[in-house]
Amino acid sequence: MDTTRVAYNNGSPPTGWTGWVVFAGVIMIMLGFFQAIQGLVAIFDDGFYHVTESGLVIDVDYTVWGWVHLLLGITIFAAGIGVLGGNMLARIVGVGLAGLSALVNLTFIEAYPVWSVIIITVDVLVIYALTVHGRELRDT
Repeated sequence: MDTTRVAYNNGSPPTGWTGWVVFAGVIMIMLGFFQAIQGLVAIFDDGFYHVTESGLVIDVDYTVWGWVHLLLGITIFAAGIGVLGGNMLARIVGVGLAGLSALVNLTFIEAYPVWSVIIITVDVLVIYALTVHGRELRDT
């Protein structure tokens, strides 16, 4: 038996794809921070966005949108920390939250189009990294 080989959680050494999972965790932390900032802007400065509430896909006050973005940002941030710790539940929650974030930003796209498209793109990258390479980094 080869005793020089390091035993990792799944019995084999990590591959280069481990970086994708770390990338997803770090991006989730940043994404959560960005979502929270977007939420705070919507709560405190209604005039910042391009259209009035009636021009959005879902006709809701910007304060409501702000709270949705703020709460989503906080939960994505927490899930990102869990992903970096290798937590399986955090990966599952992270995929769901990234999908929810993409949908929220799709409905918010009229208010801030370029930013919403950027966030949706990042959400897709996070979903890819967590679903395809998520098992590379897991707890025991």
